[in-house]
Amino acid sequence: MLALGNDAASGSRFACSHLPNPSEGWIELLASGLTFDCHGLPPAAPLVLPTHAALMGLEAQPKGEGIALGPGPHLAEAVGMLPVIKQLAGIGAAIAGLPGAEAVAWNPARCWMPANYFRKVIGNWLAGGPFPALGLTSLQRESDGSMQSVGLALFTGQELVFAPDRALGPADIARVAVRLIHALIEVEPLTAPHEFTGPDGEPIDVVPIRDGRQLRVSVRR
Repeated sequence: MLALGNDAASGSRFACSHLPNPSEGWIELLASGLTFDCHGLPPAAPLVLPTHAALMGLEAQPKGEGIALGPGPHLAEAVGMLPVIKQLAGIGAAIAGLPGAEAVAWNPARCWMPANYFRKVIGNWLAGGPFPALGLTSLQRESDGSMQSVGLALFTGQELVFAPDRALGPADIARVAVRLIHALIEVEPLTAPHEFTGPDGEPIDVVPIRDGRQLRVSVRR
């Protein structure tokens, strides 16, 4: 086993547990007894960058060469478990600190963000800080004008849906969404209507719809 990393920013400790022929372009990383595969390494061809619509803190879709990090095959059934996600994010934050790293794509949220931002929010989270709602989830507008969270289902099995509301701007929706995500990430999936309190003390009605896969959000003013 080849020791590989101890990243102070993310608090992650990991090692290279399997090193195939370099021409295959991947290595296996081990952290807390869990293995993760890193693909797209030289001399193999770099990976095609995902074309995510959400650009968080970026003006344009990143360009360049990409590598990918994901759970190993034996973790296929545990990909949504919080300990697995934390280790994955921590290793990703360490890789994002390497020279030349510019941006990180978090595929479950279909979003891109600057590498330094990813390192900061993941490091804070792993150190006991708040869940990085703006990074591990995103808000994206649907064709009917509604706003929907993307990526929350990885943690809770449910996504938020905000119906079109002229009195509720994108910034307002983002603030409410972050408040709800921080609350929902700590509890079991909702199976019945529930009232939450918004960032300004306003009542927020959350109702499970579509067989519980989505949560319809209404802000009372």
